[in-house]
Amino acid sequence: MPATRRRFLQTFAAGAAGLLAACGRAGPEKAAPAATGNPYAALEAGRFLGDRRVLAEITTGPAFTEGPAVGPDGRVFFTNIPANQILVWDPATQRHTVFREDSHGANGLCFTPGGDLLVCEGTAGRITRLDPSTGRVTVLADRYDGQPLQAPNDLCLAANGQIYVSSRGTQGPPTSNPRAVYRLDPDGTLHRLLAEPDVHNPNGVALSPDEQTFYLIEADGAEGRNRHLRAYDRAAGGSLHRPRVLYDFYPGRSGDGMAVDAQGNLYVAAGLHARRDTSETLDTRPGIHVFTPQGVLVDYAETPVDTVTNCTFGGEDLRTLYVTCGPLLLSFRTQIPGKASYRIGA
Repeated sequence: MPATRRRFLQTFAAGAAGLLAACGRAGPEKAAPAATGNPYAALEAGRFLGDRRVLAEITTGPAFTEGPAVGPDGRVFFTNIPANQILVWDPATQRHTVFREDSHGANGLCFTPGGDLLVCEGTAGRITRLDPSTGRVTVLADRYDGQPLQAPNDLCLAANGQIYVSSRGTQGPPTSNPRAVYRLDPDGTLHRLLAEPDVHNPNGVALSPDEQTFYLIEADGAEGRNRHLRAYDRAAGGSLHRPRVLYDFYPGRSGDGMAVDAQGNLYVAAGLHARRDTSETLDTRPGIHVFTPQGVLVDYAETPVDTVTNCTFGGEDLRTLYVTCGPLLLSFRTQIPGKASYRIGA
């Protein structure tokens, strides 16, 4: 499919979704048809992403890294889900160590401005705040409407203290909550904003630099299910409106996690090197995909092994993109720095 036609279809789908929302009709918007051409062919490599480095490799057992987050001292915290650990890589020593054992299936991580670590504990079904200096853990949320959460997966923090969290995993028993996106307010109130069937399997979440747009990745490997990069208008109180599909990864593997630069471009970890036990094809190449805020793919850099999962900005100039990928922690130099909120404790 020619690139111009593909862009037209994506724009048309986004406009249709906005019209449905304006008319008050229920139900998810229709996604743009999947591209059948080669979306990578016209890319100018290196426009946004520079050299790739391998910073750390886990060789001591099973490894599936996730959730990179950079602390106030520049250390990179990330998770190894099958080992049930939170790890930390120190740029001063160029080494990684185990920061926390028995992490309760920790997945997504995010630092608060004060230097506490917010953690999605997938197997415990809860969102916690961890004081890195003392190890003290505070449970922020573990239930909604009196029932346990499905596995919290990824989270992002707004300047007003609101936390957006995706909750996914296998379909739970009838008494559990569905796959969903929640907002946790500073007073401890948990609001469910999006849920099945309007979203299928929510994954990565992020906010634009001005925090007026909320981004969501849907990543469902089953046939015919959503593999979208979506955007929503975020109101002053934190509610979400006007859903639209920016990019459809189907039939390839969708995005997982993402990061946002100072100009609002999105850096999405997506794709596979080899097929796995899903309907996902290899149409999505494995690596970091850079999209404009309008959903136009403008750069791509390959990652070396399966499975690329997430990324975040760090470094003194916020121009280092840290990427979790299988057993590896990688970095890319970027032309544009990350949005200012990635700088913790400044």
